[in-house]
Amino acid sequence: MQAWQVHELGEPGEVMRLAHVERPTPGEGQVLLRVRAANINFPDALMCRGQYQVRPPLPFTPGVEICGETEDGRRVIANPALPHGGFAEYAVADAAALLPAPDALDDAEAAALHIGYQTGWFALHRRARLEAGETLLVHAAAGGVGSAAVQLGKAAGATVIGVAGGADKAAVARELGCDVVIDRREQDVVAAVKEATGGRGADVVFDPVGGEAYTQSAKMVAFEGRIVVVGFASGAIPSPALNHALIKNYAILGLHWGLYNTKNPKLVQHCHEQLTELAARGAIKPLVSERVTLAGAADAVQRVADGVTTGRVAVVPAAENGAAA
Repeated sequence: MQAWQVHELGEPGEVMRLAHVERPTPGEGQVLLRVRAANINFPDALMCRGQYQVRPPLPFTPGVEICGETEDGRRVIANPALPHGGFAEYAVADAAALLPAPDALDDAEAAALHIGYQTGWFALHRRARLEAGETLLVHAAAGGVGSAAVQLGKAAGATVIGVAGGADKAAVARELGCDVVIDRREQDVVAAVKEATGGRGADVVFDPVGGEAYTQSAKMVAFEGRIVVVGFASGAIPSPALNHALIKNYAILGLHWGLYNTKNPKLVQHCHEQLTELAARGAIKPLVSERVTLAGAADAVQRVADGVTTGRVAVVPAAENGAAA
C-alpha cells in the first residue's frame, strides 16, 4: 500500500515521504481499517516537528483522525494507533474505540467530526458549562477547532463572537454563523468585544491560540467568565497572572481532550451521540474547505501548519485505495 512516512523530524513538507510499504498488522484488540478519508489536524504538523506530546518512533505515518471502513463494511470514525497513522491507504485502530460514522455526513465530514468537535463540546459543555443566552468568544473562528466551537456555541443558544485573521477568514466566520466577527488584523480585538457586549465582556472564551490571544482574553472576559485553554497554535505558551484572575473574578480552565479516552471513555461515547444527533438535524456540519488526494497530503499538512487554511482539509485516498500492498 501507499503511506506517508516521517523518517526525520522537521517541517511536514520537507520530511513527509510517500512510500510503498506493507499493510500494518493489527495488534491485540486492534482492527485494520481501509482509510476512506483522513482529516488533517495541527498536531500532525507538530508531530512531524517533534513538538507534540505524543512522539511515535521513527519512521511513522502521521494522521490522527480518519473515517475508515472495517473488513465487514462498517463506516467508522477512529483515531489510528500510531505509528500507523491515517495518511495511508490502510491504518490500524483500537477496536474498542471505534465510533459509527454519522449517516448525515460524507467521509471527509465524518473524518473531521471527531477531535475538533469533541474538543469543542468538552470545552464548552463539560469545562465551561456554557448556557443559552451567554456570550461565547472564539479565537481562530475560521480554523478547524474554532469552526467547530462556533457551530457548537450557536447550537447551544449562545451569542457567538468570532475572531479571525484577515478578510477571507472573517468571511468564513460569518458564514459559520458568528453573530459578531472581528478581524484581528484590522480591529482592536479587546475594544471591539467590549463594544459588542456593552462593556461586559465574554462569558466564555475558547482559546486554541495562546500567546497574544490569551492576553486579550484576560482583558475581555466577563465577571464570572471562563477562559478555556485548548491549545497554543501561535507557538507561544502564556503565563497567566493569577492575581488578575482573582481581582476580575474569572476562571482559567484547561482542556486536554485526549485524557478522556482513558480517564472517562463513556463521556467520549456520550459526546459522540450528542454530535451525531446535532449532525442529523443539521445544527453542525464540519467545514471541509479542501479535499486532496493522498499524493497531496504533505503539501496540505504544511499549509495547515502555516495557518493559511480554513476549516478542515481532508485527505481522500479513494483513487489509490484497493491497490495491492
